Amino acid sequence: MTTGPTGGCASSRVALRRSHAVYISATVSVHLNPSLTLLRSSTSPELMAASPSLMELSFDVDKVSYEIFNILESRFLFGCDDSKLFSSGSSPLATAMIPTIPTVSPGKVRILSIDAVSDCLVAAASLASLESLLRLRSGDPAARLSDYFDVVAGSGAGGVLAALLFARGPSGRSLFSAEDALCFLRKMGLNGNPTGRRKGLFGRLFPRVGCGAFGRVFGDATLRDTLKPLLIPCYDLSTGAPFLFSRADAVEAEAFDFRIGDICAATCAGGEAVKMSSVDGRTRIAALGGGITMANPAAAAITHVLHNKQEFPFTAGVEDLLVISIGGGNSDLAGGRASTSTADVVRIAGNVMADMVDQSIAMAFGKDRTSNYVRIQAKVAYTSIRDATNMRSMVEQMLANRNLDSVLFQGKKLSKETNAEKLDRMAGELIKEQESRKKSLIPTVVVKQTTTPRTSSATTVTTSASTGRSFGSP
Repeated sequence: MTTGPTGGCASSRVALRRSHAVYISATVSVHLNPSLTLLRSSTSPELMAASPSLMELSFDVDKVSYEIFNILESRFLFGCDDSKLFSSGSSPLATAMIPTIPTVSPGKVRILSIDAVSDCLVAAASLASLESLLRLRSGDPAARLSDYFDVVAGSGAGGVLAALLFARGPSGRSLFSAEDALCFLRKMGLNGNPTGRRKGLFGRLFPRVGCGAFGRVFGDATLRDTLKPLLIPCYDLSTGAPFLFSRADAVEAEAFDFRIGDICAATCAGGEAVKMSSVDGRTRIAALGGGITMANPAAAAITHVLHNKQEFPFTAGVEDLLVISIGGGNSDLAGGRASTSTADVVRIAGNVMADMVDQSIAMAFGKDRTSNYVRIQAKVAYTSIRDATNMRSMVEQMLANRNLDSVLFQGKKLSKETNAEKLDRMAGELIKEQESRKKSLIPTVVVKQTTTPRTSSATTVTTSASTGRSFGSP
């Protein structure tokens, strides 16, 4: 007998193959046909002669057992992955007995991102249009954006919209629908064009931290009291770095749990810093607006999902994401003016930053850019008069716009779809994902839960907004 490395390995392999083949043959024989066991244990020649079909089946089972073991041995013991082992040359019975492993497809994580828009009413109108499409396509008249998105990120005025749409209300659903949020913002002030100075709509909403209309709406609700993961940025002057308010962090530690009213004040802060602290008082920041540090929070939301394996365990790459990014900005800065104010310079820098983030995300999505990522640029001519007629005209103009989309190695190109067509297509994708999850046994998202969730205050402001009709209603 050969005792060298090659001979010893070959002989042991043959012995291993034979011993396992005998074991698998006996096991498969018992499971396929218990009568074979009785047949082989019988010593009656008459019974064996009377059952030729059983003898043939016994031979086939032995052959199948050998083939199965050969496949298992080659794939798992010796690292071989030969597709010929599964070719049509194998017996039909062996092929049928090879277990089929189902493809695991837990679904896509749905992300909504809202820029630090210069016109919050137009951005709210975009979201109201999307919500209307979701209701129409799903057949559910009570559907809300919070039902169809897993993560929301907003900066500046977009952060306020995100908080209104995803804070938990007294009923356990979102505090506002998109249409209610639009009506609420329009009723609170006609100036939907906040600048770097604290005046206009958001100056009225936040005269002091935690006070004003939003203080009454959110009450003592904190980051922990949102329905879905919420991300809102600001700039912290005390550390000289961006700060991202995150529900995931708030659930882990009270030192990162802040009141939603304070967060909205921080992300909309202008030239004067807003001093605020966490619920337990351990974390203190001096915040400037989110538009200064992160005008487009889509990249932060995507990074959060890809690295948060506790809540999004099956998300491996951008192909597992479905992102809708709401941009916005007025065209009143164009026209070659000789001079611009400091506030205008800040707005220009924010718009450029948002466009660069959009460009980077579009390139990162690659071939999935057209199907998994949509950017809505809600740019309309600004007017300070926001009555029902003007609002309807602005919405129609926004929906009819065609954006400049980022194309790999080709710069910017005019989109083939209008904003209305993009929203309609993405509404279909959101509903498709929602229906797919109802049939899946694997959860796509596992949101961290709190033990004592609070609800936002139910006040007359909330009631009047939630019962309000569309912006075109008298």
